[in-house]
Amino acid sequence: MKAKEKTLIDEDAETVSLCKKGDVDAFEELVRKYQKKMFNIAYRMVGSYEDASEVVQDAFVSAYKSIRNFREQSRFSTWLYVIVVNLSRNRLKQIATQRSHEQFSIDDPILTDEGSIQMEPASNEPSVLEKLEKRNIQNKVQKCIDSLDTEFREVLVLRDIQGFAYDEISRMLNIAEGTVKSRLFRAREAIKNCLKKVLGNL
Repeated sequence: MKAKEKTLIDEDAETVSLCKKGDVDAFEELVRKYQKKMFNIAYRMVGSYEDASEVVQDAFVSAYKSIRNFREQSRFSTWLYVIVVNLSRNRLKQIATQRSHEQFSIDDPILTDEGSIQMEPASNEPSVLEKLEKRNIQNKVQKCIDSLDTEFREVLVLRDIQGFAYDEISRMLNIAEGTVKSRLFRAREAIKNCLKKVLGNL
């Protein structure tokens, strides 16, 4: 299995090798390549632009410091995703602790600046109304994702948003493939029920 994975791997092997020799430019190349993907997963996990930015920044710092210890038993991108997922988990715990002290309701809206929601630049400028409707729906979907427990949120984000295979998720989260599937089923059901409630009001 490992041998098979090795053959699939790793388009980044050469760049990683340069990074291990201390080539900062090579690491910057990896940052440019994976920054948006890592931000997307962190944002879906923590539900906040600001927190996701911090998670991704910390993830790349951590990866840079640890890259000499990366044993290349998986793709570099998978290793990086694991770092982002773990840091997102930690961030969620911090947020939960802060909320318990600040007595926020879980149903309170997430406060954002006007422009902070726009993570993806628009390609063919839609109308203002279309933008508002799209943003409104995206916010509602994200609220439903935020309502999931971390273990269900992780598998939903990795499978349905990032498109990882079950065996990849199993390795990344260090859980059995059957557990991935059962958590995903429960996460999808919870999201479906949540969306029925919130989108029914549109």
